[in-house]
Amino acid sequence: MSQKNQTLGEFIIENQSSFKYTSGELSRLINSIRLAAKVVNHEVNKAGLVDIIGAAGDTNIQGEDQQKLDVYANNKFIQTMTNRNIVCGIASEEEDDFISINSQDENNQNKYIVLIDPLDGSSNIDVNVSVGTIFSIYRRVTPVGTPVTIEDFLQKGSQQVAAGYVVYGTSTMLVYTTGDGVNGFTLNPAIGTFYLSHPNMEFPEDGTIYSVNEGNYIHFPQGIKNYIKYCQMEEGDRPYTSRYIGSLVSDFHRNVIKGGIYMYPKSSKNPTGKLRLLYECNPMALLAEQANGKASDGFTRILDIEPTELHQRVPFLCGSKNMVEKAESFMRDA
Repeated sequence: MSQKNQTLGEFIIENQSSFKYTSGELSRLINSIRLAAKVVNHEVNKAGLVDIIGAAGDTNIQGEDQQKLDVYANNKFIQTMTNRNIVCGIASEEEDDFISINSQDENNQNKYIVLIDPLDGSSNIDVNVSVGTIFSIYRRVTPVGTPVTIEDFLQKGSQQVAAGYVVYGTSTMLVYTTGDGVNGFTLNPAIGTFYLSHPNMEFPEDGTIYSVNEGNYIHFPQGIKNYIKYCQMEEGDRPYTSRYIGSLVSDFHRNVIKGGIYMYPKSSKNPTGKLRLLYECNPMALLAEQANGKASDGFTRILDIEPTELHQRVPFLCGSKNMVEKAESFMRDA
């Protein structure tokens, strides 16, 4: 039975039998993400001391300015997973297209593909606010031993075999699920080891925090406007507390511990939504559902959405189950 202060490596070995597939490949993949996270954490923690903060001078596929740490984190995660010969394909929010990885062996038997947001919330880097990494893992659907295709990446979120995030904050934590609950591990920087600190993480069914960029209020659909006003009404345990960091990982992490809802709805500025289905919404939705929470686009379960493109955007509501269902009711009634 898993216990607090167990190392991540010990936890992976002990719980490998609960994985849907127990070849050991998934365990090695989680370990490679752990290694890359430690390297990125080291760089994040010295960001104010070296020339690693600020804009890199390029834009990513979404048209957003890339930060230097964005580029660094992207390279480190791709290099780590590629060099360890664990995956057959990687898609990153920072890359135009997916990357097909050829094994040194002519008959590449690797079964997993990874989709990753290497540094979520990177606009916060220069002001020393928490940022994070989000990852999503699937089994390929095309034949093993052949190059991956777009079909391997355009899978519904319900097909994920694992998902998680790393939050680089006052402490660095790796939180992940393989479909059997959610567990959080905190890095001891003195020895470079992650220890189980938050076993069996779960959203409270109700919460008192709502997280949304209210600066965009005028652009939101009427249902979201009505729900925000509901959150602000003085009745029962309301008004709720408004807390918005601007880093999905950080806002989600706070809400899963304290209870709350995170919202990034569509708007007149972003009519299809802003967050990416494959790199952000699907992994966070799997974590939410495994942690007794809920995630939807306001009408549809996130994990049921059929992806149509690699960098697809969708509206996103995620958090404590009763709060998300209440927000959905306002969307339906608007």
